[in-house]
Amino acid sequence: MPDPLEHVLKALGRETGASSDFDLNPDVVLQEGRKLRPAGVLVPIELRDGAPFVILTKRASHLKHHPGQIAFPGGKQDEGDTDVIAAALREANEEIGLPIDNVDVLGTLPFHETVTSFTVTPVLGRVRDTFDIVPEPGEVDEVFSVPLAHVTDPARFSVQSRRWMGQRRSYFTVPFGPYYIWGATARILRGLAERMNP
Repeated sequence: MPDPLEHVLKALGRETGASSDFDLNPDVVLQEGRKLRPAGVLVPIELRDGAPFVILTKRASHLKHHPGQIAFPGGKQDEGDTDVIAAALREANEEIGLPIDNVDVLGTLPFHETVTSFTVTPVLGRVRDTFDIVPEPGEVDEVFSVPLAHVTDPARFSVQSRRWMGQRRSYFTVPFGPYYIWGATARILRGLAERMNP
């Protein structure tokens, strides 16, 4: 039987550059010497009847940063984390109840720089077994899954824009049903889509 994630593993072997929230805004000049903090997000892939799905979260609406947005489980690297992969796994455990030992790390994508001054490393992981999803109270409003085929299909993406800090900022979106996936999450998925559809 072929591995249903074989195309993902091949994509991880392809070379692409880092990305940022400003990729579609060439007029933005990023400050030299800016201090960026390392972070990791988990791209958890589970199989349903042999088809891969990506687990995402909807952030709580009262949060200071990115309220109500669709995001991967993850966060900044803490002192106790050995690296950004450990940070991503720890945060996924805290945010959605995914046991760390239930994830096979497949690899990482190049880092993504956010407007909030993080260098986010996306960590792709295979969820081996079903688990009881437990949204972190006060942090996560909802946990849901989208077909990997949907969020890695370049035709599903569009570019939109809005005003941000007095300037118009463009960004990728890849909506799914009632979920408006945009910003860093959509840009990371777009990078994976580009690797899977060279």
